[in-house]
This record gives sequence, structure tokens and C-alpha cells, in this order.
Amino acid sequence: MSKCEIAPISGFQSTNLNSRVDNFNRLSDRILRTLGYPFINVEIHRDQLYENISLAVEYFSKFAGYTKEYLIFDSNLYQKNYGIKVDDLFTLQNSSTFAEQKELQTPNKDFTKTINIKETVFAATSAIPGSVFSSISSLSSALENGIASNDIFAEDFYNEIVTELSAIGDLFIPQVKNNITREGTVVSGANQLINSFDYDVMDYRKVISVTDFEEGSSTGINTLFTIEQTLAQQTYFSYAMGNYGFDLVSWYTLKNWLETREKMLATKRTYTFDERTQLLRMYPQPNASSDVRFYGVVSCYVERPIRDILKELWVYQYSLALTKMAVANIRGKYGSVQLFGGGSLNSTDLMTQGLTEKEALEQQLMTGSAPGQGDADPPLFFVG
Repeated sequence: MSKCEIAPISGFQSTNLNSRVDNFNRLSDRILRTLGYPFINVEIHRDQLYENISLAVEYFSKFAGYTKEYLIFDSNLYQKNYGIKVDDLFTLQNSSTFAEQKELQTPNKDFTKTINIKETVFAATSAIPGSVFSSISSLSSALENGIASNDIFAEDFYNEIVTELSAIGDLFIPQVKNNITREGTVVSGANQLINSFDYDVMDYRKVISVTDFEEGSSTGINTLFTIEQTLAQQTYFSYAMGNYGFDLVSWYTLKNWLETREKMLATKRTYTFDERTQLLRMYPQPNASSDVRFYGVVSCYVERPIRDILKELWVYQYSLALTKMAVANIRGKYGSVQLFGGGSLNSTDLMTQGLTEKEALEQQLMTGSAPGQGDADPPLFFVG
């Protein structure tokens, strides 16, 4: 049996917006403790817990785990007959000119996708009985039940084992473990943790949908010497200074004519976005022979980083429900086995709990004032 670590009270003090849960291991510990660990054994592997948490994160991010962002668009980054990757727009926010980065063929240091946080662990290739360690005081308690095949040990504990028993060193193989979160790591200072980058999956946050695109131009009522500004000024004069300028009907008629001209001559761009390929395409395409460079603003919804989604209470509850079902499936396999004292493993109740909680949580996520807002407050205004 492995040693049970006693965490300080400060490790549990958290709130909804300042949660201690920010990585897979911490959320796994919370789930196991809810199911009775360490007083009772919970028959589930850590990888199964991680898988359940991943399923909860994926489900939550599809309906509720997103934020609204505004990205800068540079027409020089658009590739004709291909489109533009939203990754390029994310990078543009944090570098002077992304095109210059591409020409220099040097990666932006703030967006390096490789952070050296690798850890070497040692996996047991075969089982070792506890009697091997019974005569060694420093190992007898920690390895009372021996070592099972495929058990993984940190490098310092492995060194302690082979120091006492060098003969069993060949029963372990080294493996490189990639940390699943950034906890305990330093990334050249907190100021380089870019909001558009998800450091848990080591990739840019994915855009769910593009809601609007506004091209920088020389039109509009707030720009001097444009048709809209001149007409709006004359309309103001007609009401503020007497019978001068145009009336509102003339202004409205001209605005309709300008909008019709944009549609007929395709002067205003339309766009399509593919969430799977993250490609944004525009029509008419930028970078045509007659086009000049321009900038714009893209309004979009972007997935939240994993470290933020893990803090959501819904993710914990859904992961717990899936874990209850997994434990029930495992215990159900040994349902006919009689325990000491005549007891038996009851998996039916645990499976029923998991299924009921799972259904209720899915209903909560997908209903309400809007999908993903099942637990939101009611609107503060009414129409009608």
C-alpha cells in the first residue's frame, strides 16, 4: 500500500472563482475522496479517472466552455484559394508582424510549443512480492504488499529501492512522462502565459464560431468627408438650424442605396469558417491583384483553457458520475464473490446513482435560458 499523504488545510480552501482544482491530479483526488478513499479501496485506475475527466471537459466545452474574443485581421496573412488559419490571427496579437516572423523562420519565443517539463519515471516489468522488502526498514512499510507489474515510481523512490536492492534494478524500465498540466513548472515568468494559448494541450485555443467581421475602412458617419458623414451632418443641420440640409427620409434612402451597392458590387466581404480545420475564408478574397493591404477585427467565440474548465463544478460532478459507473462495472464482474463475513459487492446501487446523476447533469447543461446556461440566473428583463 502506498503512503497516504496528509495535505494541509490550505490545500482545500477554495471558492467558485478561486478554486484549488487546476489540474487532472487534483480533480482525481477529489473524486476518489468523494468515493471513500483512502479509508476504502476504490477499484479504478488513474487513467480511467483521467479519461472520465477528459470526457467531462469535452462535453462542457461544446456547450458552455467558451469566451468571446476579438482578433486582429491582417490581409497580408490571407492565402489565396486557401484562407487563413486562426492560429495566425492569435499570433498577430502578440508580435509586431506575423509575416516577419514567417520570413525570418524563427518561432516567436512566447509561443514555443515545447516546454521542458519532462519527468523520468520507472515502470516495473514484473511483480515483486512484499517479502522481498520485509527486512528493509526504509521500504517495508511503503511496499508492504509488494510491487505489481506496471507500477510506476518516481525517480527518487526508484533510487532508494535499487540502493537497498541493486539486484532488482533490471526489473524496472525508465520512461519519460509528460506532465499533463503546468502545475509546479515555471514558464519564463507568469507574464509570458499568453491568454490565447492553452498550455495544458500545448496548442492555441480553438475557435468555436466566428460571429462578425468588420473591415477597417474610410467610410462611416464618424469619418470626415465620407458620404455618410456629410449626409448625417446635413440632416442634423436641417433640424438644429432650420430649413437647411437633408431630411431623415433622404438619409435613410441613401443608406439603403449604399447597402444595395455593396451587395451588387461585392464591396463588402462575406466569410465562412470551419471549426474543424480552423480555416477562415472570405469572398471576395483579399490579396487579389487590385487589393491593397487592410486590417480588420474578427469577433469570435473561443474555447476556454483546460485549466479554467477543470474548476467548473459541473465538470467535477459529471466526472464523478462517470467514475461511479466505471467502478460499478468493475465491481459487477465480481458480484457473485462472497466476502469475509458473508458480505458481497453491491454494484447495482452505484450504477443507478451514476446513471441518474449523469442524465440530470446533461439536462442541466443543455437546457435553461440557453444551451450551457442551465444553472444561470433568470433574465432581468422581459419583452411583451
